[in-house]
Amino acid sequence: MSKQQKVAIVTGASQGIGAGIVKGYRDSGYVVVANSRNIKQGSDEGTVAVPGHIGDRAVAGLVVQTAIERFGRIDTLINNAGIFIAKPFTDYTAEDFNNVVDVNLGGFFHVTQLAIEQMLKQKQGHVVQITTSLVEHALSAVPTGLATLTKGGLDAVTRGLAIEYAKSGIRVNAVAPGIVKTPMHAPQTHGFLNDLHPLGRMGEVKEIVDAVLYLESAGFVTGETLNVDGGQHAGH
Repeated sequence: MSKQQKVAIVTGASQGIGAGIVKGYRDSGYVVVANSRNIKQGSDEGTVAVPGHIGDRAVAGLVVQTAIERFGRIDTLINNAGIFIAKPFTDYTAEDFNNVVDVNLGGFFHVTQLAIEQMLKQKQGHVVQITTSLVEHALSAVPTGLATLTKGGLDAVTRGLAIEYAKSGIRVNAVAPGIVKTPMHAPQTHGFLNDLHPLGRMGEVKEIVDAVLYLESAGFVTGETLNVDGGQHAGH
């Protein structure tokens, strides 16, 4: 393949929103390096699977190295990998804390630092975090202390990195979904989850993908967190 073909890295790519983002970028003509713990190489030569825990710096390095060695560049990094544990704050264990911080923050830190090094050489690039609208609007019905602690950090660093690298040709944005309809939510929970959104329903994976691809095409947008949450961030 041409070294000028656009290249995206997607973490948490094996299912749900991550798998949808991979498809969205492939449909847009990108080649994709896709990472998750148990991802397997499929028949699509334009999607290269790199399995492993993104919180491990060696795995993050392999993901970035694979993109550069196979395709010669990194145009976009989508930080989608994340762990969500809903518990009352005092019920979280030290293990819960370590696991969530390791993926949500550690995984972001390692792969983003390494990808930006390559983007600086290219003098262009785009980094997108998948956060949560709970960062701005907590829900009393869903205790989410560790999610807001870590995803709130990603929301803040999105703006910080956007300003730090604006003059280097690197944009940094985020998408903050509400609850998205995926197989992880059992059908018997759908009524409750639908009612958490002012629009009265959960989001669809495609709606999150569309938001990511909008940011990809929006060359004058950086430092933005785009809420895609059925109005949840505005109030309830």
